[in-house]
Amino acid sequence: MQSEHYNTGLKKSILFLFALLFTASLTVNAQNIRVAAAANLQPVMAVLQKDFKQKTGITIDVVIGSSGKLVAQISNGAPFDVFLSADMTFPETLFKNGFAKEKPVVYASGSLIICSTQNIGFENWERLLLSARIKKIAIANPAIAPYGKAAEQSLRDKGILDDAKSKAVYGESISQVNTYITTGVADIGFTTQSLVKELGNKTPLFYTVVDPKTYDPILQGIVILKHGAVNPAVGKFYRYILSPAAKSIFKAYGYRVQ
Repeated sequence: MQSEHYNTGLKKSILFLFALLFTASLTVNAQNIRVAAAANLQPVMAVLQKDFKQKTGITIDVVIGSSGKLVAQISNGAPFDVFLSADMTFPETLFKNGFAKEKPVVYASGSLIICSTQNIGFENWERLLLSARIKKIAIANPAIAPYGKAAEQSLRDKGILDDAKSKAVYGESISQVNTYITTGVADIGFTTQSLVKELGNKTPLFYTVVDPKTYDPILQGIVILKHGAVNPAVGKFYRYILSPAAKSIFKAYGYRVQ
């Protein structure tokens, strides 16, 4: 009898321990956030991840890619909690198609630059692009990368899109464009101003900011996806991205914030 009572008590203790561990596991998992982030955000996301974890203890797992490709993954069931896009069109499409419960909001505006590792002068970059000196121009794929779309709009505004296209080397994302620029695959390229901040003095870049009047504003949107709607940590991250702390980080990386 005493042995049976002991065994029953032991079983109850083991079951209680398993339940405790299971609950703890759910809590830990709930504190992890899967974020799909546009390629232009790669430099700044590392800083945002660190700052957010210091403030909350919550870990963010980030997948970087072109906005268009990330939308395709989300539409096909990829379990992301939050989407940080390089524009508003892609997150609005997800909302309209039922992948998010609330409309996206703008968290920052992007700044397009044209740059090179060579000090080739940018006083009249339109003429420079058409010169024999420039053989390859790096541009992100405008169909899936908003910064590539902005670059083509600016080239069209200047009346040189067709001529520039003959020299274009298209990257699938702004990250690939950055690689083309920094490795010399392309003589010059259109990218995000955050690249300059990321490289610092490691790889000096010569650049000029493209007149924002020559392309549609690059309004970058954030949206909570249905997969993350029940996770309280996701709400914390969403509010953090819109907070003064995050905005100051975005601003330091060349983004415009309100």
